[in-house]
Amino acid sequence: MSRPIIKFIADFGPLLIFFTIYFKNNNDLKLAIPPFIIATFIALLVVYVLEKKIPIVPLTSGILITLFGGLTLYFNNNIFFYMKPTIINLLFACILFFGQIFYKKPLLRFLFQNSINLKDEGWKKLNSRWIYFFIFVALLNEIVWRTQSEVFWVNFKVWGLLPITFLFTVSQIPLINKYKL
Repeated sequence: MSRPIIKFIADFGPLLIFFTIYFKNNNDLKLAIPPFIIATFIALLVVYVLEKKIPIVPLTSGILITLFGGLTLYFNNNIFFYMKPTIINLLFACILFFGQIFYKKPLLRFLFQNSINLKDEGWKKLNSRWIYFFIFVALLNEIVWRTQSEVFWVNFKVWGLLPITFLFTVSQIPLINKYKL
């Protein structure tokens, strides 16, 4: 199996496992969370074996999945798990925002310096767009989990947030091309 395919499976495998177990067990969130946490740890281990490091975004997500999944199970309260995407996205927005203020440079530059080379103005615009995107997705998650059923929220998490993120990422290609060095 090629390295990109393994990396793709490591990135999306845990979510697919969560989704599958959730729906095969009568929509039981508490039965789907432990395998999700275990699959996330395995995925982080696979990424580490492949890359000899774990990127900060998957590591942070893994920690928060474990934390909020654990809180959901311990307190027997699904709200912790519903709020996890909100908190992750707001955390990423805050990191990018405060990084820009305190370091006077967009933190996206440090995260993607090996794969994208942009002019300073391009990095600033891309950083700002991702801040707004993370806030938007956090608000969207809040609206969905507070107004819809759990089954709808799970479907939204898997089949809504991923395509929205993919489309947003693809929509940044013109900006990247415009400011590419």
